[in-house]
Amino acid sequence: MVEINLSINTDLARNILTGFIRSEIMRIGMSRAVIGLSGGIDSALSCALAVEALGAENVLAVRMPYKASSQDSLDHAQLLIDQLGVPSKTIEITDMVEPLFELDPEISKLRKGNIMARERMIVIYDQSEVFKGLVVGTSNKTEILLGYSTLFGDSANAINPIGDLYKTQVRQLSRAMNIPAPIVDKPPSADLWEDQTDEKELGFTYEDVDKLLYLLIDERYSPQELIEAGFDEKFVEAVTTRIRRNQFKRMLPPIAKLSNRTVGYDFLYLRDWGT
Repeated sequence: MVEINLSINTDLARNILTGFIRSEIMRIGMSRAVIGLSGGIDSALSCALAVEALGAENVLAVRMPYKASSQDSLDHAQLLIDQLGVPSKTIEITDMVEPLFELDPEISKLRKGNIMARERMIVIYDQSEVFKGLVVGTSNKTEILLGYSTLFGDSANAINPIGDLYKTQVRQLSRAMNIPAPIVDKPPSADLWEDQTDEKELGFTYEDVDKLLYLLIDERYSPQELIEAGFDEKFVEAVTTRIRRNQFKRMLPPIAKLSNRTVGYDFLYLRDWGT
């Protein structure tokens, strides 16, 4: 097996990511951020970075539990709220989503999970208007590549500071930033139903898939070269299939091109406005 080192310079990453948050929010004339705080490591790291970039008083942490959410999720989110000293709100989504669930007695866990994720998006964007802050994203590079998110749900945000960090790198930076150990060490979970964990649902561990993704994406290995490097062929096929199938989640909806300057193709940057 090829030796793979996913270690990062945490001081440098911290400086770059806090600078990114500060510049991206302030360039549009704002100074505040809003984050959906789940009690998991990804939202905890995004929140800590935002606090370092903007100050604790300028970051609103919003907890949005469903009736089946684990108490640990709420408690762990509170640990971070207390540690960082950020203002917070808890808005339960149970009464918002249950009427839709009840329309179909055969509704699946997946559909319920997607509905909850999108309801949380509605809540967090409403709170962004109240707090006058941009919504900061919490999806890491592993999730984005695998499509392990709900479109217009937990993937919805204005800026994403951790989207170029693999899950194992999120853990590394979180430890460097003193994110509470119960958050860093627990099995990752979207907490959409009882006993759900990311790795159980995906069918592989983050440690294993991050190594494969690094070679495939960053080092541009072909699937065949990954197999020759020692990865199981079915594992390689499952991961590459997920990446291809979920490309639509990683881009704005394609626009049919009719003119010379089409949004997303020819009209892309601020300089296109004459700035």
